[in-house]
Amino acid sequence: MNALQIVAAVVCLGVTAVAVALLVKTVNHFLATFRLGQPEDRGDDKGARTRTLLREFLGHTRMSRLPVVAIAHWFTMVSFGVLFFTLLNAFGQLFQPEFVLPVIGHFFLYEWVTDFFAFAGFISIVLLMVIRQKNHPRSAAGEDGRRSRFFGSTWWQAYYVELTILGVTLCIGLLRALEWTLARKTGTGMDTALHFPLTGWIGNFFTGLSVGAIENLIVVIAAIKILISFAWMITIALQPTMGVAWHRFLAFFNIFFKRHADGRTSLGELQPIRIKGEVLDFEQVEDLDEDAALGVGKVEDFTWKGLLDFTTCTECGRCQSQCPAWNTDKPLSPKLLVMTLRDHAHAKAPWLLASEEVRAAGIEAADGDFSAATKGAVATEQLVGETGYDIRHPLTAYNPHGPGAVIDEDVLWSCTTCGACVEQCPVDIEHVDAIVDMRRYKNLIESAFPAELNGLFKNLEKNSNPWGLAPRLRMDWAKDLPFEVKQVGQDVESLDEVDYLFWVGCAGAYEDRAKKTTRAVAELLDTAGVSFAVLGDGEACTGDSARRAGNEFLFQMLAQQNVETLNEIGATKIVVTCAHCFNTIKNEYPQLGGQYEVLHHTQLLNRLVREKRLTPVARPGEAASAGTLTGAASTGAKVTYHDPCYLGRHNQVYAPPRELLQILPGVEYAEMERSKEKSFCCGAGGARMWMEEKLGTRINTNRTEEALATGADRIAVGCPFCKVMLTDGLNAAVQDGKKAEGEVEVVDVAQMLLAAVRRGNEGGEPVEATEPEPQPDPEPAPTA
Repeated sequence: MNALQIVAAVVCLGVTAVAVALLVKTVNHFLATFRLGQPEDRGDDKGARTRTLLREFLGHTRMSRLPVVAIAHWFTMVSFGVLFFTLLNAFGQLFQPEFVLPVIGHFFLYEWVTDFFAFAGFISIVLLMVIRQKNHPRSAAGEDGRRSRFFGSTWWQAYYVELTILGVTLCIGLLRALEWTLARKTGTGMDTALHFPLTGWIGNFFTGLSVGAIENLIVVIAAIKILISFAWMITIALQPTMGVAWHRFLAFFNIFFKRHADGRTSLGELQPIRIKGEVLDFEQVEDLDEDAALGVGKVEDFTWKGLLDFTTCTECGRCQSQCPAWNTDKPLSPKLLVMTLRDHAHAKAPWLLASEEVRAAGIEAADGDFSAATKGAVATEQLVGETGYDIRHPLTAYNPHGPGAVIDEDVLWSCTTCGACVEQCPVDIEHVDAIVDMRRYKNLIESAFPAELNGLFKNLEKNSNPWGLAPRLRMDWAKDLPFEVKQVGQDVESLDEVDYLFWVGCAGAYEDRAKKTTRAVAELLDTAGVSFAVLGDGEACTGDSARRAGNEFLFQMLAQQNVETLNEIGATKIVVTCAHCFNTIKNEYPQLGGQYEVLHHTQLLNRLVREKRLTPVARPGEAASAGTLTGAASTGAKVTYHDPCYLGRHNQVYAPPRELLQILPGVEYAEMERSKEKSFCCGAGGARMWMEEKLGTRINTNRTEEALATGADRIAVGCPFCKVMLTDGLNAAVQDGKKAEGEVEVVDVAQMLLAAVRRGNEGGEPVEATEPEPQPDPEPAPTA
């Protein structure tokens, strides 16, 4: 060994030892920090979880929303693992420049893979760097470029990771080229395309050097490669909150422990409140310890999976780019929320892990023992509260290290629980669960929630509906229908006598616009010969809004009442018109012992059309001119469809409503750009239906403008909440002169189908309906 090799070996081995020691320390810090979280069982069905992990890892299924990024990231990710062997080889080259790994070193397939992924990794990281710069806030719309998905991300960390990968791939390419040159100079016979298929040509640039110079160059570049790699390891070890780097390791665990072992997105049902890992029994709530947390009031109240979620965040901003609150200039960014909780958790962890004696003495007495970040995190008064932020500068709503509250309350209450963040996240972070858990604490422990929710809660408690109207009015929607609507307990004693229980819902019973949908569905079911019964004043609100507002006690009261009623009458098959009722009864009532087959009305109506029990025959205008339309029916020549969040993203029901609209004779269907899993929320979810929208611009106006841009004269929906919000948005457009009154109408899919279906002998000659191309749902709807 010459002096160069000795120096290189000493430096590289020393840096490696430091890096490994720091990494082990940080891994232990992670384990200790995650253990601070509340217990939660995520270890069921390990076989299915392993298959899900392999599918998402190797197939990049969660990354596919951005195909170019997904492909580039896949090659970058795989090269990270495959090219690890070149790092081992580099250590050997410090001592012996011609060194190759035993057994595989000269195996041509290994060399082909190395060459290919060196080039693929280089090209991919350059492409990702270009994409990051293209989407930089400096060239994005909005205040300070907030429309960029990278707004608020930690830029130096992203640049550092990108340059590390770039440097490593360059070193691998150069080392391979120099190995070819050395082989040619020494006459080993290995300097062929069989062993250097992609890098041999680069070696021609070094053929003028002597053997000694080439060997020294190999040592230098091998040392640079090792130092780049372990400098990166030291950096991430010193930065446990560097998600853009740590997700390379933590994502495997976060995906494996996602809510559903089969890989379904963590949407649909909310998780119940747990105390020390056990589901809270609300009948025994009086027996709880005084310090029991109902929801999350401190960062350590999150489960260990929640803390793992926050630490895994890559800061890619996909959630932010899809969030309806963020896109209408509100302070909520799912990315910034998760980043803040991550930074706060890791800053506070050293204090929480300190001995009882140290903590008893107080943080001020521990001067010098803790970082400023830890002291700030410990001193914060509350997790969610008033921060005094500036709405023009949303970053000021997030203070992971204090002072005051960590997250502003406006961030928490801006969420519509639409699930766009969870659906988009490539590492399966469960943002909605975290937000609702914090809302639960604000509601149940602090009684701190928007004033408008007071009226909602009182109405639900007193009259079991959000409007506070009398239960006896629940059947008003059925007045003057040309057939009898049967009520359970009055007209039928058992649901065995009918095909379905029709769950009307509060909006369908009380809200005038939603009543038209209820009547349309009832008329269509009657026309198809489907027997059904309703509960009438036996229905109560499902509790969706109460639960998502954080009032779990009120939800439990309403839900238990409904489950008892449904079980008592033997309900098995239920059809609903409200996407929120659909999700709650289907996915959340099983938590309380209510197991039912629940269908959204578009699913049932689509089935009836395919079975030829309903036949759309009228073209737009024909039914109207023939006088065959009822007050519930509506027709139009061009229609677009808005996906309700709780039907689409939360339950993966995309095809049935579209198939119904596309089968209507003479109706042109136009798809909005943001549709299906990328659909933009109407703004009513998460109990936002009952709160004033005081910050930024209105979500429903944003969505309505997109619908109007399609040129459609009918905006079809499948949820009464969406109908209310988009109608209000349409009225605003009329007032602004963007559309003439009556030019466009917001209608339910069922209303348009009713307009096209021949009733009795009315109408003219049948017009054959055209079967649409099948649109299978991307995933089966979740089962409880």
